[in-house]
Amino acid sequence: MTGQRQHILLVTGVSGAGKTTALHVLEDLGWEAVDNFPIRLLESFVSEAAGDPGPLAIGFDARTRGFVPAEIIELVGRLAQREDLSIATLFLDCGSGELERRYNETRRRHPLSESRAALDGIRAERELMEPLRSWADMVIDTTTLSSNELQQFVRQRFEDVAPDALTVTVSSFGFARGMPPLADLVFDMRYLDNPHWAEGLREQTGRDEAVGEYIERDGAFAETFPRMRDLVIDLLPRYRKQGKAYVHVAFGCTGGRHRSVYTAERMAQALREGGISPTVIHRNLASRTADRIESQ
Repeated sequence: MTGQRQHILLVTGVSGAGKTTALHVLEDLGWEAVDNFPIRLLESFVSEAAGDPGPLAIGFDARTRGFVPAEIIELVGRLAQREDLSIATLFLDCGSGELERRYNETRRRHPLSESRAALDGIRAERELMEPLRSWADMVIDTTTLSSNELQQFVRQRFEDVAPDALTVTVSSFGFARGMPPLADLVFDMRYLDNPHWAEGLREQTGRDEAVGEYIERDGAFAETFPRMRDLVIDLLPRYRKQGKAYVHVAFGCTGGRHRSVYTAERMAQALREGGISPTVIHRNLASRTADRIESQ
């Protein structure tokens, strides 16, 4: 035995959401990846892999033999109690409409549709997988992600994962385009003055110096940001103590281009100064500006 904990990532999700793509990226990052694994054999497989400190990614889904969500959750919970293992679950999700489009585009039959329409199979699988989605440590919604964007997302999350590290993501988003799914902490920055309506700032973003200076001039930012920073820094070790491996801190504004971006960058900087290296994702940074959205 090396004394190191075996880091295991279970990768699952709805068919067509990108599980295979995620496993390929993990393999490229040096993980040992196994797909379509008979999940009922997980305990014996893990025992055979004991002593090898390399990270292991195991893919399975509703088609896997012996797939019973409640039994899987119980099995993984039991394995998580072992001191020689660090085990987490990644769930790949996608909107039903987008999944239907993908299946129609590729002309592939959904594995649970049998002779019915693809949407029927998608709905049946979503109902079957819901317990795992609710239980998973991390959920990636690929509805609006291209294959390349998903690859980048997985690479950012897992290229420097250490067995006992807490993986932290700081993101920005626009409320007008929907909230991020299952973010652990969400801060609404719409109480700040909006740079969108300031002359010369509309086409810039929260990464630009002029936008940052504009936000800093709002007294509300100076008053509230230190409180948010201290809260996040205080909560992260508490999450880790409870066994949580991934924490997502999200900042939202109306369009997701100015206030949320600047605050997310400031939070990431504060975490780095505290010895934490977060992944930073700006979901709507590339979205075009829209007066109608910003006026909401």
